[in-house]
Amino acid sequence: MTMPVFDGHNDTLLRLWMAADHAGTGFIRGMNDRHIDADKARRGGLIGGFFAIFTPQQNQSGGAIIGTDPIGMTDATSATNAMMDCLDAMAANHPDVIRKITSADGILKAKDDGVIAALLHIEGAEAIAPDLSNLDDYYARGLRSIGPVWSRQNAFGTGVPFGHPATPNQGGGLTPLGVALVKAAAQKNILIDVSHLNEAGFWDIAKLAVMPLVATHSNVHALSPSPRNLTDMQLSAIAESGGLVGLNFAAAFLREDGGRVADTPISLMLRHLDRLVETLGEDGVAFGSDFDGAIIPDAIGDAAGLPVLIAAMESADYGAELIAKISHQNWITMIRKIIG
Repeated sequence: MTMPVFDGHNDTLLRLWMAADHAGTGFIRGMNDRHIDADKARRGGLIGGFFAIFTPQQNQSGGAIIGTDPIGMTDATSATNAMMDCLDAMAANHPDVIRKITSADGILKAKDDGVIAALLHIEGAEAIAPDLSNLDDYYARGLRSIGPVWSRQNAFGTGVPFGHPATPNQGGGLTPLGVALVKAAAQKNILIDVSHLNEAGFWDIAKLAVMPLVATHSNVHALSPSPRNLTDMQLSAIAESGGLVGLNFAAAFLREDGGRVADTPISLMLRHLDRLVETLGEDGVAFGSDFDGAIIPDAIGDAAGLPVLIAAMESADYGAELIAKISHQNWITMIRKIIG
């Protein structure tokens, strides 16, 4: 029997939007160049995850580029609404394949029904008005998780760049608007994701102490010195808060040299998992693959390859109980704790 996996991060909606696939046809029918589609999810045991909405920059011809310059709210709002519309269309037209969920019970019900559970996450809050006037509207559409920043600056804070090696201690912390966003999210039981946030912003959120600290898709800085990864002090703070870290499968955040190289051994994933479990405990570690948003080790390849990682964990003497926690149970527990 394939081990169920609930995943902390994918960029599948972005890939559909960039392909102008507004109905999600590629997800339903399958696309060779995507990490996740309905068939790959079924074969890999992927029962659901955080479906991220990320707004890339626009070039002069209107195409999308993954750059780190700030973007405007108009572009962000348009892209965010389009990706939400895409998920709504898939869920409405293919209810036997995918379902938008807003709670831990929703995940369990979808799993029992054999349907992929999609929890909406915004990665970089440029689409949220600085006065938070549209936050209720997004919540009504199913938004339950927010990363205040991507790896760029916005009205709420500053994200870390991608230079390697480097520390996440770059730039200032949350702006007053960012503090207001975190507090408003806590009142609405919206999860706040510290992935991509710089260290000053991380400590600002930790000081607010409004919810457990969660990094949906980050790794260990001591093993791979990318500013996107978490220092030992940050990991200890997450542990003290009763929080969680989702292992990022991206080669660049696994490797000591930061190489974006698909020929990256699974043993590096296990090194990060070992350190995360050592620091956070068995209840504080999960997966946050970054499928459809990063170069993934060849041995896994895509969602269909998740059993390869599970088998490697078994070979490394991770017991069945711990594997079940990391693969899906810890996310479900954390979602119940924060979101409901």
